[in-house]
Amino acid sequence: MRVTLLGTAAGGGFPQWNCACRRCDSCRAGATGVRPRTQDCLAVSPTGRGWFLVNASPDIRAQIVSCPDLAPGPGPRETPLCGVLLTDAELDHSLGLVMLREGGGLRVWAPSAVAHALEHDFGVRTVVAHYRQWDWEAVEPHEEFELVEPGGERLLVTAIPVSGKRPRYAAESAAEGPWVFAYRISDPATGGTLLYAPCLAAWPEGFDELVADVDCVLLDGTFYSADEMPGATGSTVAGGEQKSMGHIPIAGRDGSLELLRAHPGVRRIYTHLNNTNPVLDSRSPEHARLTAAGVEVAPDGTTFEL
Repeated sequence: MRVTLLGTAAGGGFPQWNCACRRCDSCRAGATGVRPRTQDCLAVSPTGRGWFLVNASPDIRAQIVSCPDLAPGPGPRETPLCGVLLTDAELDHSLGLVMLREGGGLRVWAPSAVAHALEHDFGVRTVVAHYRQWDWEAVEPHEEFELVEPGGERLLVTAIPVSGKRPRYAAESAAEGPWVFAYRISDPATGGTLLYAPCLAAWPEGFDELVADVDCVLLDGTFYSADEMPGATGSTVAGGEQKSMGHIPIAGRDGSLELLRAHPGVRRIYTHLNNTNPVLDSRSPEHARLTAAGVEVAPDGTTFEL
C-alpha cells in the first residue's frame, strides 16, 4: 500500500489567510523550521496505479497538481484518481468535492449522516450532481468494504465511529450520527495496515487495541494544549469552547501523546495541525518533545509504503 500525505493542516491551512499570529507570520517570512501546509487530505493506493483520497480538502486542486502520482494521463482525460472516502462532513474535508466536479467515474464513500448533510444541509452533493453523476456508497460502522484499482488490486477498509460532533452548519440536521469516523485501511497483498483518524474528540473505548493492531497511525494533532488558541491569537475562545471543537489535545494528562507512548512499535504521525499549534515550528520545545517520544510531525508530500 502506498500512502501520500497531501495535506496536514487543520481548516484554513498554514499560514491561515486571516491570522497574524507569531507562527503564521514566521511561515510567511520563510523562517527556518516553519513550513507551509495545506488542509488535511490523504491519498492511498494498492500499487500506485489507482488512488483513493481520504477526504477532499478545499486545497485539493493544488494538492493533486503537486503530486506526480496523481497526474492525469496517458489519455487526455484519464486520471489515476478513483474515488474519495469521507471521515466526516466538515467543510475542510468535503468542499474539495466541488473542485473535483470535472472528473467522471468517481465513487464517494460516506457515512449516512455525512451523505445526508452534504445533500440536505449544505448541498455539495447536489451541486456536483449538476456536473457529474458519481456513485455514492454508504459506509456502515465496523463493516469492511473494498477499494479496487482498475487492475483489480484492492485495499480493505473498516470504518470506526469515533465522535458524534456535528458540523456547525448541520446543528439542526435531521440526520442521526455517528458523524465522525476513523478508517482502518489494510493491504491484503502485503499485510500493511494504516489507521487514519484526523478528527478525534477524545480517546474512544477500544482505540488502544486499534492502534496496537496497525503499522502506522495518522492521528488528530489539531491542538497541542487544551487552551492554546487564546494565547496564540488573542481569541476569546476559552479552553472549554476549544475542547468542544472536537479535537483531543496532544499534551496533558488526558492528551494523546501520553496514550501514544504505549505503542512504540507503531509508526505514529500527527496530522490536521491548527495554525496555533507550536509543533509546527520544528525548533520549538513542543516539537522536540514529540521527537523524543518517537512521534512525527510529517510535512505535506510525505510518502511511504506499508
